Amino acid sequence: MAGVKTEFDQFIAEEIERNRGVMVPARASWLERFFVRKARTEKLHPNPDDEFCDPAVGPNSRIIAEYVQTIVRTKSLQPSGYEDPIVVEKVRPDGYMILNGHHRWAAALQTGFNPLPISIVNLTQETDIEQMVRNSKHDRRVTLDLDEVVFCKNEEEAEKPLIYPFNRIFRERIRRGVPALLHFLSRQGYDIWVYTAQYYSIEYIRAYFKKYTVKIDGIITGSARKSISGAEARKRMKQLVDNQYVETIHIDHDTVLRTQNNTGTFEEFAVNTESSAWSVAVMDIIKQFGSEEQKQ
Repeated sequence: MAGVKTEFDQFIAEEIERNRGVMVPARASWLERFFVRKARTEKLHPNPDDEFCDPAVGPNSRIIAEYVQTIVRTKSLQPSGYEDPIVVEKVRPDGYMILNGHHRWAAALQTGFNPLPISIVNLTQETDIEQMVRNSKHDRRVTLDLDEVVFCKNEEEAEKPLIYPFNRIFRERIRRGVPALLHFLSRQGYDIWVYTAQYYSIEYIRAYFKKYTVKIDGIITGSARKSISGAEARKRMKQLVDNQYVETIHIDHDTVLRTQNNTGTFEEFAVNTESSAWSVAVMDIIKQFGSEEQKQ
């Protein structure tokens, strides 16, 4: 725990130092992401940007102890505490960096439990964003938050699930009307960008929306990571986006924010959240922009 220097804390610090300046993200092929489902603990590396590795926070000994008890109690190849795979990102020169599941990894180290179930994801890197911008077809874009706006937990507010077996692959439910809204925006000449702080693979998001015949132009996953959200990275990304897009429209649950990228001026429009068709309310706002441009 924080404030108590343990042998395990020292081990984490040494691991971080050993990989500092050496470990870099690497893109995993679809074959690797599909077939590699387990990895040994020594192939998994702690994430220096995670609170688990922060000396001021550190590992939670209680949580680790609970996972240890689960392993000892079940003594099976798939203890119940490990039904959810550890989410990892492939790195060079070897192995995978842990994105979610540090405490399970720590418990496995203590008990010698191997191998661990893993899920490999390809997160958005700065080079990916640069390529997405270079591939842009329009000078206007729309941004949406997958976690807060697009994905929906309420069954009554969601689109019908995909047919089997795709409903077993893509488990998140999409808010009703979002596919129609994205088709509308594409026809209006907007590039579509989505972002999430969660650890989804770029390929997963792209493939999911393809089932709705929607092309996503920009995908930013794991956006809470310091490697992308740092001050210098934000400055570079903003300049890159401003050079490509004259206008950005951000769609939230109850507002539409229209920003002119060259001047920084913006307009905010309220979405009628009481409307039975949220997507229609958003479309009506976007249509106003087209009417204004025709008058000018």
